[in-house]
Amino acid sequence: MNKPQAKQFFELLSEQIKNPTTELKYRNSFELLIAVILSAQATDISVNKVSPSLFKIAPSPEKMLALGEDGIISYIKSIGLFRSKAKNIVNCCTTLIEKFNGEVPNTREDLQQLAGVGRKTANVVLNTAFGEPTIAVDTHIFRVSNRTGLAIGKNVLEVEQKLLKITPKEYLKNAHHLLILHGRYTCKARKPLCQNCVVAKLCEFEAKKLP
Repeated sequence: MNKPQAKQFFELLSEQIKNPTTELKYRNSFELLIAVILSAQATDISVNKVSPSLFKIAPSPEKMLALGEDGIISYIKSIGLFRSKAKNIVNCCTTLIEKFNGEVPNTREDLQQLAGVGRKTANVVLNTAFGEPTIAVDTHIFRVSNRTGLAIGKNVLEVEQKLLKITPKEYLKNAHHLLILHGRYTCKARKPLCQNCVVAKLCEFEAKKLP
């Protein structure tokens, strides 16, 4: 898409999605960080089933560290990769305490020093917790960007860079969640609901279906 089309694309999504934010349950930046780590290769629904109980017992890096891997596992064992996630959470909390006084850092470079935090997770935290205009390209955003023609790329970094260039400044803060929610509920992987899509007229996938 060109920039005028991209602006219309986000205008239409913003009109439909009134509250573009994460569906993960959290109360502060630390809980968001842990929830995002838990969400890797897992659904937000599955994370939300376990995180409130975990956060009630361990609402800080110090208390999470006191739980230890086995203690954390007892709360998160229903979600995928729970053993590696518990190990990452322990190591993450150790670094938070030793390097950042128990506070979640607000730069990508510092966030990526934490166990279990790659570029995507760092971008989510920067955007959702600190209001930075970052776009974390997950499977939903990668699919929507390529399928619609909004930002075509062979890998997540390429898509992220193209999105940052083409997204109008006024939509950069919310673009991440607008695209995720659109991909989660309308532009689905197997059966996209094109008949209900507000951006269908701008979509390359929809255009290809026409005779």
